[in-house]
Amino acid sequence: MSKSSFAELGVSRPVVDALARGGINEPFPVQRLVIGEVLAGHDVLVCSPTGSGKTLAFALPLVERIAAQAARPAALILAPTRELVVQIADELYPIAHARALKTAPVYGGVGLSKQSQLAAHAHILVATPGRLEDLLARGAFDLESIQLLVLDEADRMLDMGFRPAVDRIVRQCPAVRQTLFFSATLSGETGRVAKAYTRDAVRLEHAADPGYSQGVVEHRFLEVETQSRVAALVAELGAERDLTLVFVRTKRGADRLVKRLGDHGVAAVAMHGNRSQVQRERALASFESAKVSTLVATDVAARGIDVDRISHVINFDPPEDRDAYVHRVGRTGRAGRDGIGITFHSAAERGKIAGLADELGIEHRVAAGARADVRPARTEGRRAGTPRRGRGKPTSANAGSVAPTGGRTRSYGRQRGR
Repeated sequence: MSKSSFAELGVSRPVVDALARGGINEPFPVQRLVIGEVLAGHDVLVCSPTGSGKTLAFALPLVERIAAQAARPAALILAPTRELVVQIADELYPIAHARALKTAPVYGGVGLSKQSQLAAHAHILVATPGRLEDLLARGAFDLESIQLLVLDEADRMLDMGFRPAVDRIVRQCPAVRQTLFFSATLSGETGRVAKAYTRDAVRLEHAADPGYSQGVVEHRFLEVETQSRVAALVAELGAERDLTLVFVRTKRGADRLVKRLGDHGVAAVAMHGNRSQVQRERALASFESAKVSTLVATDVAARGIDVDRISHVINFDPPEDRDAYVHRVGRTGRAGRDGIGITFHSAAERGKIAGLADELGIEHRVAAGARADVRPARTEGRRAGTPRRGRGKPTSANAGSVAPTGGRTRSYGRQRGR
């Protein structure tokens, strides 16, 4: 029988009350799946998409299993970016406070001394690998009392080159501990690392339920050559929308695009790895408050952004692969709201984009057409050896229409819970 409340899952009354004060009254499916296994003391390997509510899936049982009198730090949460660390720490604070537990975020770009003092007295650390190693090297504290280790967005940490640092950190934790491993994929190298870090782990896989964490995401693919993309972007940003997150490939490209948008009267802010922590926090705050409705970001900087009001994600530069696409477009269609993901691509990139859409099971038409009066050639997007998945009969939205910029053909698809 499915448990429909946090209390039925084993969450204590003080924590349930803290959740209710924040307007959280019912668990998401991934939380129903994970919480009981963690409270039972099992290691877990969790494959769950972004936006599914996984932070509380590990945070709730973690605070229940740590006693206020435990030696500190008693729990460690590793995450790949500063933004994700801050997001997790903010979500963790009220429920940890309800259990008289202290928390501390640990990330670069801020002063070491104060951060070191706060971390040394915290029950729960939320940290990026690099800054955590800095504090450990200074002797601020050690990890000998860690009872629970959480690796969040572990696949991304590996992609960003943190494997050596994570290995060193894990070796400093007790061999007898509980490990929670969360990732968008558990295949390949990520799966091998997951098995190395855990013992007799319970494997849990969750596909997001649109009734809880995700809305309907409409996928559009626009063939726009590089020289026409700023005009195409300005046209998209002129349509009715809420907040828009624009992805570019490089840090320099983000700054350049913000300037070019400004030349067209569109206010935007940039977020990337060359910005200081203060600048990044200021940019994100202006975006979250809707003072500026367009944020231009690189993949690394945008990792961990969790803003419910993002109605559009626009890939100004197309993503490198399937995982990058899922991560980017996963920033919209969150918390039950619908969203739109738009990907610009050149004619030369048409085959790659068609293959990506087909791999993800998105109904699509990635079509050519240099002028509005040229009949577009339909590309089914199925690569050799790639099985069809999630395909259905085209809807009216899939029929295609002439784009207002560049004379290209729009391609539409609808997908739930990605």
